[in-house]
Amino acid sequence: MKIKYRNTARVKRAQLQALRKYFETLQIKEEEFVISYNARIMKIRKKKTFHSEKMNDVTIVEKILHSLMLKYDYAISSIEESKGIDEFSLDELYRSLLVHEQKINHSSTSEEQALKASTYTLLILEEEVEVGVEDEREETLKIA
Repeated sequence: MKIKYRNTARVKRAQLQALRKYFETLQIKEEEFVISYNARIMKIRKKKTFHSEKMNDVTIVEKILHSLMLKYDYAISSIEESKGIDEFSLDELYRSLLVHEQKINHSSTSEEQALKASTYTLLILEEEVEVGVEDEREETLKIA
């Protein structure tokens, strides 16, 4: 019985160590949304809690703030200035990050639409120039 329990404790320790390492190296991916990053972090938290190791909100908030990409710097600065990290709940953090992400996506969508419109305008102008050149060639051929 003692040997069986000792092996279970070793497995549990090894799993916890693997979860700690995964949590420490966790970063948001380039095109990943905040919601999916949140899901990955909460999955780790749930597994660690299952193995009797609790993670407090401050640890998770700090991890999230330090693992985000540069496009979130503005949001991180405003979060850190508005309240201390110790006073910020996970829900408040995710709401702030989601709002910032939506603003980024909306502005990039607007920029993409403006770029498409300007590209379309350039294509039309190029076609008009080509048509004008062809008309001149036809007139020159008629005269000659």
